[in-house]
Amino acid sequence: MKFFLNPNKFNQVADYLFKPILILSIILFSLGLLFSFYLSPDDYQQGSTVRIMYIHVPSAWLALLTYAVMTLYSIAAIAFRMPFGFIVNTAVAPIGAVFTLICIISGSLWGKPMWGTWWVWDARLTSVAILFIIYLLIIFMNLSFENRVVREKVVAIFVLVGSINLPIIKFSVDWWNTLHQPATISKLSKPSIDPSMMVPLFIMTFAFTMIGIAIAILRIKTEIISRKSYLD
Repeated sequence: MKFFLNPNKFNQVADYLFKPILILSIILFSLGLLFSFYLSPDDYQQGSTVRIMYIHVPSAWLALLTYAVMTLYSIAAIAFRMPFGFIVNTAVAPIGAVFTLICIISGSLWGKPMWGTWWVWDARLTSVAILFIIYLLIIFMNLSFENRVVREKVVAIFVLVGSINLPIIKFSVDWWNTLHQPATISKLSKPSIDPSMMVPLFIMTFAFTMIGIAIAILRIKTEIISRKSYLD
């Protein structure tokens, strides 16, 4: 537990975990590319365009997961006065922004042949675009405030307010009429995706997760070093 809340413990454990995670992410990503673009079949309606799914879905997952992690650390930082939460927020916000941008771009590339347009102000698309803007605002605030204490508290509060958008993204396809398809994998029903496509999708999602964790470890360690005097 201390690994997730203490910067010194984090550094100690991260030194052991980083290389295995990096190697695993490279292996999984290589396998994912092989399965996604060479071994998985074309869709009977979308043809080879469906392969964008293997980039779009994992990046969407990481975009939401990163913000969920930031929300938890913001609670820890504000409610329990754990400064490591502020460090995590600063370090991982750009990671979430990049994955959200990949999600938006890949979604546009996927939507063009299916919907006939690059973008529509659909509930799911709009809420994801708002998530991207939130990430950019967090990055901007981290660069703008000179007073570190004020900056960290403002960012943490902003993260908590922005977390309202997460359930909107998740359930937008159920709450409103939307062009975006509903979840293809659900705990309550049989998946609507064929196993030949589900396997590479799971591999790519796991690969993206490991890549995100590896990058997060590097950025958090860098942020800890930059604040060494403060933490000591």
